[in-house]
Amino acid sequence: MSIVILGIESSCDDTSAAVVVDGLLRSNVIASQKVHEEFGGVVPELASRAHQQNIVPVVATAISRAGIDKHDLSAIAFTRGPGLLGSLLVGTSFAKGLSLGLRCPIIDVNHLHGHVLAHFLRKEETDRVPEFPFICLLISGGNSQIVLVKDWGNMTILGRTIDDAAGEAFDKCAKVMGLPYPGGPHIDRLASEGNPNRFHFAKPHIPGLDYSFSGLKTSFLYTLRDAVAQDPDFIAKNQADLAASLQHTIIEILMDKLRRAVEQTGVRTIAIGGGVSANSGVREAVASYCERYGLEAFIPERAFTTDNAAMVAMAGYFKYLAKDFCQYDSTPYARVTI
Repeated sequence: MSIVILGIESSCDDTSAAVVVDGLLRSNVIASQKVHEEFGGVVPELASRAHQQNIVPVVATAISRAGIDKHDLSAIAFTRGPGLLGSLLVGTSFAKGLSLGLRCPIIDVNHLHGHVLAHFLRKEETDRVPEFPFICLLISGGNSQIVLVKDWGNMTILGRTIDDAAGEAFDKCAKVMGLPYPGGPHIDRLASEGNPNRFHFAKPHIPGLDYSFSGLKTSFLYTLRDAVAQDPDFIAKNQADLAASLQHTIIEILMDKLRRAVEQTGVRTIAIGGGVSANSGVREAVASYCERYGLEAFIPERAFTTDNAAMVAMAGYFKYLAKDFCQYDSTPYARVTI
């Protein structure tokens, strides 16, 4: 009998549902929320309301596209955290209700584990997946971590951000430049047209493998403040060069610690995950580094870098094999590490 896992993701502002059958992805449906764009960031109350509107049609569509019936489900996996509590409550409550109605077990998934395990998503049996151990550079709006993955359920954080995450640096600097939310993709687009060596911003000197991006943000802000004081049109005239220099600096910070992690552990397989792993500069830097030093690189499809239920279903599949289910009194959590 096939193992059929329904994954539900509602940690922030994307409502997503996916179906994995015997480890192969059958469907992945995402409903994005445009309501936050005018506010320059995610509004938690609006996000949870949008999840309530989207979750039923999204789940129904995922099941339909997978070519299964809801009664075929072996288990329902849901994101328990970290994330926005109101948003997580919608997904958690829906998963519990559907589980009770169908009399199938539920599986709670750590959102960050999902990003790491997204590399095991396959559409065909022959699709390549990493072997353990590997190092995952997990970079998103809320997290920047270097994770040593020894097994699907055995992960150790080698380094993490001590303040802001890489994605936060992208978005907040983009906001100062007057770019729409989310700013990361706009920075990426503009960077391809600019000179990455035009401007120089502060780089942190943090011991070990931990990250820091607050100093970079401050340096970027002061550069713009002083320049705009002399020329009010400075940002408009230099958008591409500012974006390219900012992106170049962030990538240098990320790659410096990643290289150190490889040297310290001797692990020869590198993966990246999280929303910032969709950035073209990051993807090129990791691929180039791995090619130069003979390392194996795993760079996910862009569809699996942002928040999605496919990664939740994949993590749920591993936990199902281990019979690692959760109870109905499980509650969401806003903050947690690997």
